[in-house]
Amino acid sequence: MSDIVGTWQVALSDGVHKVEFEHGTTSGKRIIRVDGKEILRRDWLFKLVGRESFKIGKHQCTINIDAISGFAYEYTLDVDGKPLEKFSENRSKISRTWTLALDGVDYRIVLEKDTLDVWVNGQRIDAEADFLDDGGTQTAFDIAGHPAVLKAVSTGYRRSGINHALFVDDNEIPVAKE
Repeated sequence: MSDIVGTWQVALSDGVHKVEFEHGTTSGKRIIRVDGKEILRRDWLFKLVGRESFKIGKHQCTINIDAISGFAYEYTLDVDGKPLEKFSENRSKISRTWTLALDGVDYRIVLEKDTLDVWVNGQRIDAEADFLDDGGTQTAFDIAGHPAVLKAVSTGYRRSGINHALFVDDNEIPVAKE
């Protein structure tokens, strides 16, 4: 019998990771799974509240277990010291994600705007940016034999900064909502 009490989706550059947490409120058992793989197990704990820490790649994660009332508990996930919602909000400011299907295969492309790293289905790829005459940049790479280009063009406004657009086979791909 499963005692799963919390499930979260954590979107990172290398993909969207599913975190599951089991908590046995009679035994104190704690199990954490990331993408279906068990990464932490504690079978007998007398203290039913507290926190469990683990990593997803380079990101430090913590599940907080707090008593609400009686035998009711609240479970929250922090990533890099921030609640998951705040981490995801900040992440959306420093990255752009596109999803598309090519030849029946789904692809997830992520641009990390702070490092200019490009990820395709969880793998960082080597891609170099070239400067364009209009002041923007263009990064060309390949997705399974399909030419892809990431273009970065200034909006001309300080607040909105730079627009990033992905073109695959000369078709613009809309930014994904994560």
